[in-house]
This record gives sequence, C-alpha cells and structure tokens, in this order.
Amino acid sequence: MKFLVSNFVYFLVSLTAVAGSAELPTVSVTHRAVEGIGATPNVMRRDPSDIIRVDDTYYVWYSRGKISPGYDATVWYATSSDGVHWTEQGQALAKGTPGDWDGASVFTPNILVAEGRYWLFYTGTSRKFQKGFNPDSKIGVAVSESPDGPWSRVGDGPVVTNSEHKKDFDSHLVDDACLIAREGKYWLYYKGRQLGKGPGQTQMGVAVAKDPQGPYVKHAANPVIPGNHEVLVWPQGGGVAAMIGTTGPKEITNSIMYAADRIRFTKTHRVISGPWAGGVYRADDFQMDYAGGPPRWGIEIGRPVKGGATRLPFLQRFEIPEASQQSMR
Repeated sequence: MKFLVSNFVYFLVSLTAVAGSAELPTVSVTHRAVEGIGATPNVMRRDPSDIIRVDDTYYVWYSRGKISPGYDATVWYATSSDGVHWTEQGQALAKGTPGDWDGASVFTPNILVAEGRYWLFYTGTSRKFQKGFNPDSKIGVAVSESPDGPWSRVGDGPVVTNSEHKKDFDSHLVDDACLIAREGKYWLYYKGRQLGKGPGQTQMGVAVAKDPQGPYVKHAANPVIPGNHEVLVWPQGGGVAAMIGTTGPKEITNSIMYAADRIRFTKTHRVISGPWAGGVYRADDFQMDYAGGPPRWGIEIGRPVKGGATRLPFLQRFEIPEASQQSMR
C-alpha cells in the first residue's frame, strides 16, 4: 500500500461521545513502505506485534517463514530509531519441542511490559502444515529481562486454550493476543473460532489476570466483539478502543469500536483503508492509569502486488493523520 486513499479525515466528536450517532465520523488511514522488514524474495513476514520504545529504540516482533500462512513460522524481531528504517535482529522465539502444543509453529506475537520485564505472547500449533491442515492454535507466553532476549517460556503449556464446550465461540481455536493494563489487571484480548465455523466467523474475546503470566480467566461476557479476524486494540481515555477490519457482521466491519468498561463495545467511527493485521505503537507504556489518546502509527501486513518483489506477505507502516488523533481525544 503505497498510496494515500484520502486527503481528508473528518471527525465530528470524540470517541466516547459519538456512540449511537446516526452520522458517524470517518477515519482514513494512510500506508507507506518501510526498509529492512519490507518485501523480500522468498521471505514471509506477517502478524506484527504492537510496537514499544525502549530508550531511543523501537521494537517490533512478527512471524517469519517461507510460506504465506503463519502455520510454519518462528517469531523474529526488528529495531528502529524512527519507525521507518528497521534492522532485522534475528529470531526471538523458536518452535517448541516436536509434539508439544507449539512444536509445529510459533507466530502472531505480541508484547507486554510489566513488573520490570518483557512478556512475549504468541500463538502455537502442534500440527504440521500440510494438505487438509486444521489449526489447533493456543496462546502461550515467554519472558525476558531485555527486549533483545533471551526468552524463556512460562509454565508447561499455553495460558489461553480453546474451550471444551463445542457451542462456545472459541471451541476450535484461540489466537492473536493483545494486552491492555487496567485497574491492576491485565486484559488479554484474543480472537476465537467455534468448531464447524470458518475464518469469516471469527469473533473476539477477553481473558483477565492479576499477573502477567496468568492465570488468565475468560470473561463471562465473551465474545465481546462479534467479529474481526485481527485483534487491534489499544487503551484510550479510561477504556479500550478496537479497530475492526473487513471480517464480521456488516454493521461493525471497517469501524472503530469503544468500550469504557473494556467489555461493552459500541461502534464510534467508520474506517477507510484500515490496517491489515496491524500492531500499534504503544505510547501508553502499559501504564495501568493511562488516559491518553489514540495511536499515531503502527506496523501491518503489506499485500503482495503483481510484479512486486515477492508473492509472500511482508511488513509496512500505517499512519493515523494528526487531525484524526486530535479529534479522537
């Protein structure tokens, strides 16, 4: 995505004031190429984490492999001084032991900074990707004293697993963690899929813990958002905002939703050219009492184009214009 979809971004009122409005404001997102983690022949990069800044350095983690899906990947990371020019630093987390729940692939990472340490959440599968593949993904976590690692897996298994009840929205799989710190707890938003459902029927849930390593308890109100194939959430004001992509009921696709209580989400904005499976720069630094505004930018998956450098997914940057940020406060 190397083009500007629209030069005009209109906001009528703030996120918390527009719920229920007949004419919702519109957000237009812009996209640009980056160096170092962009399109590379025979290399797949996808599923970027949220971005953090440590001293003067930005960090992002992502899935890296040789096939388009994330089901045969490991977690890598890159650093940057400006968020545009990146240096790939190498593998952060390898696959688990063959046969274990994360022995076939580790992918879709995200980051949490808490208790003076770094917590790398990731999705794992035990089944080898091949014809007829059916994912059995779960969410685990690794911890490090430094954003550069080394990373040690926490516990003997995943921290969020699929439900044992077939009618639950996440009875097939769970994936794609994103962490929010609020009121002394850690809110882990994730996507789930029910047995017998397809990717287009993915929904979002949340699990809550008092400690970064868990245990994470699924909220009784799940699913909290009845759609979205990517989990893109951030703290705003006293609540949580979510950007919904192209997957889900038509009433909520291509929108921003907001929940003052972190559970009951209401559509507040329409979105044009939103990010694809993006992660945002977390200026909140995971502060429990953060009451700031919306994100400024992030990293997303870039869609391969005919005649481009690669047919495989790669990473690029998306930006929310300054006018948008001011109006959303």
